[in-house]
Formats: sequence, C-alpha cells, structure tokens
Amino acid sequence: MKKTFIALLRGINVSGQKKIKMADLRETLTKSGLENVQTYIQSGNIIFDSEIMDVSTLEHTIYKAIVQDFGFEVPTLVVSGNDIKEVLEANPFAKKEEENKLYYVLLKQVPEKDLVAQFEELTFENEDFHVTEKCVYLMCQKGYGNAKLNNNLIERKLKVEATTRNQKTMQKLLEMTQHG
Repeated sequence: MKKTFIALLRGINVSGQKKIKMADLRETLTKSGLENVQTYIQSGNIIFDSEIMDVSTLEHTIYKAIVQDFGFEVPTLVVSGNDIKEVLEANPFAKKEEENKLYYVLLKQVPEKDLVAQFEELTFENEDFHVTEKCVYLMCQKGYGNAKLNNNLIERKLKVEATTRNQKTMQKLLEMTQHG
C-alpha cells in the first residue's frame, strides 16, 4: 500500500543559494524510489507517494539523493497531508488576520519544554507567535521578510531543525495530497 507524503526542503533556490531545477529534483527523487513525484513552486515542496511509511527513512533517502546528485546538504522534513491539515486547523491566529501575515515554522523535532518556556518569554514588535510540538505559528504584521522572528532564530533558540512556509503554500500542499 502506498501513502502520499510531502517533503519540505530548507533553503534551496533562495538568494542564489543551493540552486536546484525542479525537473532535475523530480528525476533524482524518482530514481531514488519515490513515486508520482510532483513539486510546487521553486522553494522545495515535494509531493510524492511511497510504500515506505517511516518518515525518517524517507527523509534520509531524499537527503542522500540530493547530496549525491547536487553535491550539497539540504535539511529535509517529511510530513503527511494529515499532518499539514492538523497544523492548519490548530492555527491560533487563523481567524484574526489576513492570510498573508501567517507563517508556519514546521519543527523536525519536539523542542524541550524549558527551551520553549524561555522562548515564550521573548517579545517581538509587530510579531506574535505560538509554539506547539510540531510547529511555531507566526503572525507577522509587517510580513516575514522583515521579521526578527524567523526560521534561523527559532532553530537557534529551540535547538531544532525547522523549515518555514506561508499560508498559501500550506493550503496548496494539502490540496495536492488529496488527489485520490
């Protein structure tokens, strides 16, 4: 039996760094055993089917295939459509604001409680956040591009790997997993 997954790559095709053409990426991942590989925009969103159900195995497969074919390391997070759906449904800011101010920092590991407690004491002008085991929800009044509260800061403070997506991308990825 196959299941549909989403792989989120961190930091490709950003400011000329770690450039990967999506067609090349689809080919690499298909060669590595993933099926029905699709990509969404250039920032490393991959929808695929696999008979392997273990996400850490899938993360490792994708990571290794990229190192082998493209020559650089890319942090990789694999989630299911259901994971994305749960994250979207649990967004504490969803009702209050315009969608273009909502961002999701998806966490690869569950952050330690004491690090979360320290993090929750921080305040950022024009920015609000909510931390869960899987995600840091961001509300950026002035947009993510100007936010002090960004992926790098969250990784550093919570000591986890993470990758950030906006509301539109999250909704599109969820739609793409519900193809059949």
